[in-house]
Amino acid sequence: MTRSQPRRARGTVGHAYSALNLRLALASFGLVTMVVFAVLAARTDLTWLAVVCGVLAVVAVVDLVVIQRRRAARRREEPGVRHSLFE
Repeated sequence: MTRSQPRRARGTVGHAYSALNLRLALASFGLVTMVVFAVLAARTDLTWLAVVCGVLAVVAVVDLVVIQRRRAARRREEPGVRHSLFE
């Protein structure tokens, strides 16, 4: 088990626990869309919707930080290896 994966996860170096690059793309998309929706909701005076979208945007930022930390750990463990979007 590598340090770039959570403890007690079933993944190995050859078969990752989660597709980090795909998670990165999806979290980035979620962050952008939630920020846009929060701004649009705030402009139309839907404060509750703007707050919900803002909270989801913060969740996406936290997920991006976790993903980047795992990708950095994977890069330290496997220097020079390039991973596709689904690895």
